[in-house]
Amino acid sequence: MSNPATPEFKNLIAGEWTASVSGGTFDNVNPADTRDIVGRFQASSAEDARAALAAAAGAFAAWRRTPVAQRAAVLNRAAAWLEQHADGFANELTREEGKPLAQSRDEILRSAQVLRFYAVEGQSYAGETFPSDDPDMTVHTQREPLGVVAVITPWNFPISIPARKIAPALIAGNTVIFKPSSDAPLIGYRLAEAFAQAGIPSGVLNFITGRASEIGSVITASPVVRAVSFTGSTAAGEQIHRSLPLTTRTQMELGGKNPLIVMDDADLDRAVDLTIKGGFSLTGQACTGTSRVLVMQSVRDAFSEKLLAKVKTLKIGSGLTPGMDIGPLATRTQLDTVLDYVASGKAQATHLYGGERLSGPDYEHGYYVTPAIFTDVTQDMRICREEIFGPVIAIVTVTSYEDAIAKANDTEYGLCAAIVTSNPRHMHRFADDIEAGTVKINRTTTGNAINAPFGGLKRSSTSTFRESGRGGLEFYTQIKTVYRGI
Repeated sequence: MSNPATPEFKNLIAGEWTASVSGGTFDNVNPADTRDIVGRFQASSAEDARAALAAAAGAFAAWRRTPVAQRAAVLNRAAAWLEQHADGFANELTREEGKPLAQSRDEILRSAQVLRFYAVEGQSYAGETFPSDDPDMTVHTQREPLGVVAVITPWNFPISIPARKIAPALIAGNTVIFKPSSDAPLIGYRLAEAFAQAGIPSGVLNFITGRASEIGSVITASPVVRAVSFTGSTAAGEQIHRSLPLTTRTQMELGGKNPLIVMDDADLDRAVDLTIKGGFSLTGQACTGTSRVLVMQSVRDAFSEKLLAKVKTLKIGSGLTPGMDIGPLATRTQLDTVLDYVASGKAQATHLYGGERLSGPDYEHGYYVTPAIFTDVTQDMRICREEIFGPVIAIVTVTSYEDAIAKANDTEYGLCAAIVTSNPRHMHRFADDIEAGTVKINRTTTGNAINAPFGGLKRSSTSTFRESGRGGLEFYTQIKTVYRGI
């Protein structure tokens, strides 16, 4: 039962914090202890979604004509609000999503940094001037905002992903409808609150919570919406993409099955550290996480022994407890999914370690599972082919660089890939040979720079527009070519 004192959080529509017209709500629970109700949120209806669309459409004309320096000032004030409240917001993020407190705080501060980056970068993102054979004519392009854009985000990075979508949209002059995941909506609310505190005009940013089945298609399929930026599963992304009007622009970052190749000349201690950071950080719940480790046969046993020894030292517990390395899975659905894949791995591969649900006083009310390692994994196994989104590592034996590349590329996904090697030739070739949008050399598969483009290949992305960096601004603008005679 939820506590009567559970705080209730409302939608932000047309500049007002409002309850859903349906009167329905849903509870957001702590995955480390499901007895802890973090907050109560609006189970919005189609009518609420249409109100948000109308508000965004009504605010567009004025916002696009607002001087870019004033739009930048709003972003900077919102960033300052996040920075000032980073400690409290980090506690809330950990309670609703489960990640360790230090990671939550880093995510909030990184999100503030993203807002500040676009506040600067957006002021210099303009068109080009072209030479003309006619001395009485100039030719140039000008970039303009699209209009109303929809931002739909997942629960695993519930503020950093929205920030890197919303910031470029706003600085470019668009208005936004932001729908966070129902599994971690509170920090999304705090982001919307930061913009409200920063004085963003009514209707420019609209925040709405609820089930995708109730409001998702109302938002994305509306002719008012000129673009949809979505991060989530490949299946959900493809469903959204198929349902959109031809004129709606899309930016979709989807699933991954990211490989880390360990060559026989690799520093194995470093390779183990990169494997653990990439595969088990955030409890394996990152689209960029390391899922497959392709290890040269000559060093496989030594690598596996070192990995096993290091994994056994990892501390599992509530993200609010100092010193924890791995928190709970974010939802009961994720827990069930991971346990199902562990069972599949045990039936097909060699089970080296982990994959058990933890019990006892510190764990019985949370979604805790020990990190799992499997060896003797082959290309046809589910744990080698399907995105698990949990702390499960599949070790695949390879016999040469060419064999490693072939197996790494043998997947429908192409988000991230990494190699650990001391051979300059392999470093050079890897960037060309691997089929992934983000390539790491002697680094973990996870993480990306805020000033560099991010995105995948194959079924990991629509491969239309990249996120982050100046590429994020490109998605939210359209080009006019102007021929001006005198």
